[in-house]
Amino acid sequence: MNLQKLISSVALVNEKKASILENRPKLSEMFRKCFFNTLETTTEVLSDGTTFVFTGDIPAMWLRDSSAQVRHYISLCEKYPEFQRILEGLIKRQIAYILIDPYANAFNKYPNNQGHKSDLTDHNPWVWERKYEIDSLCYPIQLAYMYWKTTGEVKFFDTSFKDTILTIIRLWKTEQKHSELSSYNFIRKDCPQSDTLLNNGRGTPEGYTGMTWSGFRPSDDACTYGYLIPSNMFAVVVLEYIKEISKNVFNDMEIYEEAASLRDAIDAGIKEYGIFHHPLYGDIYAYETDGLGNYNLMDDANVPSLLAIPYFGYSSSDDSVYKNTRRYILSKDNPYYYEGKYAKGVGSPHTTSGNVWHIGMIMQALTSEDNEEIDEILTYLEQTDAGTGFMHESFNPDNPIDYSRKWFAWANSLFGELMYKLVA
Repeated sequence: MNLQKLISSVALVNEKKASILENRPKLSEMFRKCFFNTLETTTEVLSDGTTFVFTGDIPAMWLRDSSAQVRHYISLCEKYPEFQRILEGLIKRQIAYILIDPYANAFNKYPNNQGHKSDLTDHNPWVWERKYEIDSLCYPIQLAYMYWKTTGEVKFFDTSFKDTILTIIRLWKTEQKHSELSSYNFIRKDCPQSDTLLNNGRGTPEGYTGMTWSGFRPSDDACTYGYLIPSNMFAVVVLEYIKEISKNVFNDMEIYEEAASLRDAIDAGIKEYGIFHHPLYGDIYAYETDGLGNYNLMDDANVPSLLAIPYFGYSSSDDSVYKNTRRYILSKDNPYYYEGKYAKGVGSPHTTSGNVWHIGMIMQALTSEDNEEIDEILTYLEQTDAGTGFMHESFNPDNPIDYSRKWFAWANSLFGELMYKLVA
């Protein structure tokens, strides 16, 4: 497949005919560069019918990142059939990876045994890293569902896909009682504490809540408490997708009922254990809890985040608890919200304290209904690219040339998605 020819054919991005870009040539060029960055630099269409999408400056494919890197291409599939080949090939590879090891978050292109092989956990030559994160299982199902709804295509809903959704359901049910039922453990030696699990690789103690346990966050940092609220919310959304796929594609009401029961248990757990009454903001969603009365109040720029709740579809932006939570997140009461001369926004404990993340700012714009807020964020994005025309992982808001990850395709794709939404 000639990806460069495909890139040159996408009219809306290349013509950039939109009032939002008038008199903003830099923003216009950033749109074009970032929108196509995944296609130009991290996409490999392979001869076996699959697509390998690596994350950028790391030569492995994350289930999360690869899905997020192509989400903005879904709407192009009907007009440009080549995108169907790319996305169906990616879904096929993601499904194969999950069946190899549903606890792994990142995989090699071939079974070459590359990656973090000194970690104390189960190993497989396909696996680059085995940090268990709920969202790693959510993203591929969401991608497949959104692709199906856009194109009407169902041929990729095959036996392997059905086996995968059963695997996910059963794993999430096991992890509802992590201490009792799960065999998963993870230890990394000679590393920051955020890269390994406490308690002999089992994580901190937890009580039963109905929610499902996660070892790590979407940042790949270890959870402080095992019930990661935004990821459980994402699981609720994805279980709704699984219900619809099971009923309307597979005609399998047994899977439908199993998904429905699990979805309801997780959602009830979120509502009972995931809401914290804050003295200033009222009822807000906690970032993490353990079901034993402990809460971690914060938000992290990596998605799923609390800020991104309307983006991944758990609730609308006018939900009262979300509105309270958003006010908290975008304040200095959130320990990872930072302000500087050139930008302000959500950061992450994954990177240098004080650094703002482009993903966090973009998500703030994607979930905003305030045009002034969106325009302010566009200005921040425009003046913090460090002259590269691309997004980065994090940056110093007082000195944007001080940034992390020169090549981070997820952030570029998310910026492309934001601009495409605004331009279209």
